[in-house]
Amino acid sequence: MDNLSPLSAAAASPSLAKAVDTYRKAVSTAATVTAYVVLARGMARELVPDDLRAAASWAASLVRAGLQPRDRPAERRTIIIKSTDDGGEGDGGHPQGLGCYFENHLFADARAYLATKLDPHSMARFCLSGGSGEIDRNVRLSMVPGDTMCDVFEGVEFVWTSVPGDGAKYADSSSLELTFDAEHTDMALGKYVPFIREEVYMARRRERELKIYMNENASWRGIVHHHPATFDTLAMDTGLKNSVVADLDRFMKRREYYRRIGKAWKRGYLLYGPPGTGKSSLVAAMANYLRFDLYDLDISEVRGNSSLQRLLIAMPSRVILVVEDIDCTISARSREDNVSDMEEDADAADLSKKAEPERLTMSGLLNFIDGLWSTSGEERVIVFTTNYKERLDAALLRPGRMDMHIYMGYCGWDAFKTLAHNYFLELLADVEVTPAEVSEMLLRSEDADAALGGLVEFLEEEKKKQAMCESK
Repeated sequence: MDNLSPLSAAAASPSLAKAVDTYRKAVSTAATVTAYVVLARGMARELVPDDLRAAASWAASLVRAGLQPRDRPAERRTIIIKSTDDGGEGDGGHPQGLGCYFENHLFADARAYLATKLDPHSMARFCLSGGSGEIDRNVRLSMVPGDTMCDVFEGVEFVWTSVPGDGAKYADSSSLELTFDAEHTDMALGKYVPFIREEVYMARRRERELKIYMNENASWRGIVHHHPATFDTLAMDTGLKNSVVADLDRFMKRREYYRRIGKAWKRGYLLYGPPGTGKSSLVAAMANYLRFDLYDLDISEVRGNSSLQRLLIAMPSRVILVVEDIDCTISARSREDNVSDMEEDADAADLSKKAEPERLTMSGLLNFIDGLWSTSGEERVIVFTTNYKERLDAALLRPGRMDMHIYMGYCGWDAFKTLAHNYFLELLADVEVTPAEVSEMLLRSEDADAALGGLVEFLEEEKKKQAMCESK
């Protein structure tokens, strides 16, 4: 034993041997845990969806942020929106010279949007302004210069401040300041400001007067359109009416869908059925529902395919194009007939084309509907009406051209209820009559028209009697 070294003696000690064994087990356990952690991370990357992992990471960052002390406030950003703009070139840089300012449409949009957010009951003071004349009688609210207000968008607080002008000589130099946390800069520029502009745009469309345009040769002439038809007053089958409204709503929401599949953003409707079944009223109801102007195309006024192309180019987006009685107005022969004639005698067709003036062909009309020229505008609705669907060229009816075929039939029970409500509601509201009196008038004739006519006369007479009694 005396010959053993100190190291050998220490190793032979029972306590040291136990410590060495414990150390070895700890190292082995740590290696095993590390291997499991690496394996778990790999499995998480393979099995856990990206959205779930992102959400977990976001939650962990919130926990860490909550545990960390906040010694200083969050950094802020401010966007200044001026009421006027000089185009970024200064007074002298503009070709029209000193003092040439232009209205900043973003400023006008922001003021219009904030007007819808102001609550006069909770404000100590606010500004009122309004349009003049018969066209604009609306009264608008706005902040007093120097005041602020908050708006919450997708959980983020945005602070607006109205800043008075500095007394500039040539323009209104007032402005609006938009302040928010710096971390929300991308949301402010990429989502919040575009949201404001779209909201104001849609509000203005709902409030503005609609117009109907008629073609004269290769140009359009428009007048104010005051047709009162709506889907509430439209006398047609309730299920069919709801399906049309649902189809319009779906079409309006599908900008990105049409772009993704590579198709023009348009929708085609064919309204067919006997005369007097409400086809024109349905078109007016669609225009009032979408707040789209109407473009009523008279094909008899179109001199040829090139004139049709010019009309299409001059037509803006977000409109309804209507071609009424398409079976009567289209004088061109079917494409099959044209192709057959050309195959039989191509030389004669060329000579005829040179000798005769250009005319509208079925091929030109089809290219106008879904060919290359159909992409000159977007968010358009095309409506054809006809009393005789069977007379139309089959190429005009295939899917992709007329997407929805709507049969406008004779008066059914749903249509009758709507008509009775529209025509009798006002009279019944003004006249005090009992259900027995109404039933008696309807029983006086087995002819429905005569019975309803007698009821109207009875109600009108009762209305006159009550008015005379009230005047005494």
